[in-house]
Amino acid sequence: MARRTRHKLLAVVPVLALATLGAACGTVNDKNPTGGGSTSQSQVATAIPTATKDDKLAAMVPDDVKKDGKIIVGQDQSYPPNEFVENGQAIGMDIDLGKAIGQKLGLEVEFQNSAFDGIIPGLTAGRYEAAMSSFTINADRLQQADMVSYFSAGTSGAVLKGNPDKLTLDTLCGKTVAVQKGTVQVDDLAARTAKCKSTGQPEITVQQFQAQTDANLALSAKRVQAMLADSPVIDYAIKVTKDQMEQVGQVYDTAPYGVIVPKGKGDYAKAVQGAIQALMDDGTYKKILEKWGIQQGALVKSEVNPAPAG
Repeated sequence: MARRTRHKLLAVVPVLALATLGAACGTVNDKNPTGGGSTSQSQVATAIPTATKDDKLAAMVPDDVKKDGKIIVGQDQSYPPNEFVENGQAIGMDIDLGKAIGQKLGLEVEFQNSAFDGIIPGLTAGRYEAAMSSFTINADRLQQADMVSYFSAGTSGAVLKGNPDKLTLDTLCGKTVAVQKGTVQVDDLAARTAKCKSTGQPEITVQQFQAQTDANLALSAKRVQAMLADSPVIDYAIKVTKDQMEQVGQVYDTAPYGVIVPKGKGDYAKAVQGAIQALMDDGTYKKILEKWGIQQGALVKSEVNPAPAG
């Protein structure tokens, strides 16, 4: 979001956040979206330069998308640091980058909060004009929509500080592991559980949560022994819980995130790709990733419908 590497086409109470060219605002969530920590004010206040409109790219956006001056984007705002709500404001890497893409295209971006597994169906039904919520590019999604790459993430694991159960990613049999519903990590744990059974070991007890922040809380509250999520999400959870957690093992199954747009929309995907590439080239993209401390996932080239890994 995981690889929100999420496997399915993504809950929190629906929140409407309007991200104009200058700011994003939302409704206060009734849960702590950071999952046990808070974002520093200096981080939230980090200034991202306003991107200059590119008239050529703007002309490539379909008329039915740009006629109202905005792009409606489906998003699950429970996935820090990529997209989440704090102090009534929708913030995160995807929020900042989505706004910058809109600026390049001369449009505002309106982020509508949704359950993750409802976003792509909402896109295909016409409720959204794009989706930007840490969607990993994979073959299933490419059959349903066009995807434009903008970030690289893998799956990572977390345990409590000090790893009291002495776990590795290969010794999860018989343990309880938290994960967000609809993510690729659900499939990952299913495969690991099948392996446990085939070797005569107890199954992994998988606790699936609608919001990633609830999975974070389950681990910090010691209700589970481990958690799997996208690598930037694990990194951020460790940071905001002030090192109450630690990474276990190495990042694996790395793949790009993609902005999703409907198929059959002319040069729409190319316009989004051109905007992302321009932001990469002028340094805006780098500033956004550095603001959230996830520059290790930077790409140097944005592509439309790149071949999925594997």
